[in-house]
Amino acid sequence: MTFAAKILKPRHGRLDLRAGRVELSHGSGGRAMAQLIAEVFQPALGNAFLAQGNDQAILPPAGGRLAMTTDGYVVSPLFFPGGDIGSLAVHGTVNDLAMAGATPLYLTASFIIEEGFPLADLVRIAVSMGRAARAAGVPVVTGDTKVVERGKADGVFISTAGVGVVPAGLDLSGDRARPGDAVILSGSIGDHGVAIMSCRENLKFDTEVRSDSAPLHGLVAAMVAAAAPHLRLMRDPTRGGLAATLNEIAQQSGVGFAVDEARILVKPQVAAACELLGLDPLFVANEGKLLAVVEPAGVDAVLGAMRAHPFGRDAAHIGTVVKDEHRFVQMTTAFGGGRIVDWLAGEQLPRIC
Repeated sequence: MTFAAKILKPRHGRLDLRAGRVELSHGSGGRAMAQLIAEVFQPALGNAFLAQGNDQAILPPAGGRLAMTTDGYVVSPLFFPGGDIGSLAVHGTVNDLAMAGATPLYLTASFIIEEGFPLADLVRIAVSMGRAARAAGVPVVTGDTKVVERGKADGVFISTAGVGVVPAGLDLSGDRARPGDAVILSGSIGDHGVAIMSCRENLKFDTEVRSDSAPLHGLVAAMVAAAAPHLRLMRDPTRGGLAATLNEIAQQSGVGFAVDEARILVKPQVAAACELLGLDPLFVANEGKLLAVVEPAGVDAVLGAMRAHPFGRDAAHIGTVVKDEHRFVQMTTAFGGGRIVDWLAGEQLPRIC
């Protein structure tokens, strides 16, 4: 039974959304599950597509090339400064589509819920997800719920899919970087990963570290409008951070990168937390930043468009694509030295998204 399943009238009164907990029967496909959908998910996520009442959503035709993505969210803790697993699932999926220059159109969501999970927390997650989807203008058009036994999950996991449309003539791909191109970063790095880790370690700072989780398709649209012919590619540096993203592009395009550490913004509280926790901000995840590779002729136009948008005010030109058969990412440090920024070895921050 999906979110769009026809809703049965509850037999034994309403759910206790303040003190109640998820039971195995809520995933059985019967009356209890219908009641969970009717009282938790429908009010939070409801829209005309969900209201069709079928096991799928029939959607209007979309002009242009379709882009599709899928993702899973297992972040721990579920709630963190600046967001939660619900809003994160929307933002992460929207951003994966946006990196192709796509306009996101629709989302799907599947919830894997552990028996005993508080209904109040489930409502909070669903409401946050619905609010984020409406703010982004990208509805959750169909979904699913499953309940597993205690100990078989960790509260809630969410799996999503997203569909968008790419405008004609726009081709952004990780294999398109060329020597001489500029590397532009939309803002500070490390905010999301440090927000998650500070919650886990119960760290307190003079200024709260908040996740940068945000939908970036509006920023991307402004960049495309300003300089579409000059855009080579975009990526959101999530797991593995900026370092992993640069190395991925270097491998795909067969190039190297020369970047300047002094141009990469790290907030003081994030830098302090990373030093305390033994983390390198270059490898820490972000959920509301993008990296763009741009032809030299388009740098000023792209930076202007980004800095005029709320999610790109701190955009900076941080480096250059270089010819390098070894495909190294080389950094000039803030002290004037040099280092190779290699792939992340192991898992620096597990379950950050």
